[in-house]
Amino acid sequence: MPRIAYSEEDRERIRTELITVGLELMAQQGMQRTTVQQIYERVGISRTFFYSFFPTKEDLIVEALYLQQPRILAYARQLMEQPSLSWRDAVRQFLYSCCYGERNGIAILSIEDQQLLFRHLSEESYTRFRHRQFTLFGRILECFGIQADTARIGLFTNLSLAAMIVRKAIPDSLPMLVPEAADEAVDFQIHAIVDALERFREPLPPADGN
Repeated sequence: MPRIAYSEEDRERIRTELITVGLELMAQQGMQRTTVQQIYERVGISRTFFYSFFPTKEDLIVEALYLQQPRILAYARQLMEQPSLSWRDAVRQFLYSCCYGERNGIAILSIEDQQLLFRHLSEESYTRFRHRQFTLFGRILECFGIQADTARIGLFTNLSLAAMIVRKAIPDSLPMLVPEAADEAVDFQIHAIVDALERFREPLPPADGN
């Protein structure tokens, strides 16, 4: 069979498709259940050709998470712009959608996913990932009308990811927790996060004439 010659435009299109499919599968079934074979078969290329784009599955996963970041920020902005939602309702809905990411097309890494992924990252890749994550959470805070200083970004990142990860970990990774109370625990955590964020909100400017 003659070898197919791909143009640079074709290769860029295929690379984008691989990342997009990887993100979709990871959001639906998690990182560890998503295989290289599933991805390249969905795109319609060979295993060998897949590895000409990404040396490992983990390299693709990182790119998929980068692809997701602007989508998450756009979703937060969309909620904040909905006149039917109060500030609290919009923030709560955002956090709820992230905690139940598999229902909303949002990929959330489990505890095991994070451990596996970061073992494969170089120091440079890890630093880049943390910087982009920091930037994302800072922009989300700004979208919520909150001044995004370093301390607030760190707190918001930890509180948000903790709620998402614990919910995802019950009961498989955290068997001592009570699965029947998982949803109630998520509601409690989200309510507490919204309370904390509300205290950080910028005061509204005075109305004209006051």
